[in-house]
Amino acid sequence: MTTGVREVLAELAALEDPKIRAVNERHGDDHGVNLTKLRAVAKRLKTQHELAGELWATGDSAARLVAILISRPKAYTAAELDAMLRDARVPKVRDWLVSYVVKKNGHVEELRQAWFADPDPAVAGAGWALTSHRVAKSPEGLDLPGLLDLIEADMKDAPDGLQWAMNECLATIGIHHPGHRDRAIAIGERLEVLKDYPTPPGCTSPYAPIWITALAGRR
Repeated sequence: MTTGVREVLAELAALEDPKIRAVNERHGDDHGVNLTKLRAVAKRLKTQHELAGELWATGDSAARLVAILISRPKAYTAAELDAMLRDARVPKVRDWLVSYVVKKNGHVEELRQAWFADPDPAVAGAGWALTSHRVAKSPEGLDLPGLLDLIEADMKDAPDGLQWAMNECLATIGIHHPGHRDRAIAIGERLEVLKDYPTPPGCTSPYAPIWITALAGRR
């Protein structure tokens, strides 16, 4: 028996947990499904690109997370991914879309450049996230000093999501590129972005100077 949109939505509704929703809503996400259980639903469904499109069209955040996991990343056009990102209202959906779909799509560089300076901070944050990925994996052709200039000028007053993405790029430059490490740490110390972020024991602080020092030491 094939599973349709209605069945998936019913299954996700049955997994809804008010406590998880309360935690997620503090981070701007509007669903209450345990992500391990959600991944299990997607694993059972396997790749179903057409169903993914139908689930995405519901607008339900949990359904969209499943859609991302069962889609075929390389099947999307740049225009489709651009529309999906702009329509993705919540951070977790945007993050998964970028990480699990856009990074595996042939239009990734085109989208990175298009989104990087977008006036919508959520879209620009996706551009910065893709830029961090390139800084770490394929930095050839990137202007790292220019990126540090932009971070130094704009990160302090950027909206939360965009600020987080710019901070990640700052840390990634410092971790992966020793020649820019001192400047990256100095920018982090001067701007003090996320300096007081509550960090659980055993986790690395997102404050760039600590993050850079910790991870650069392991490389």
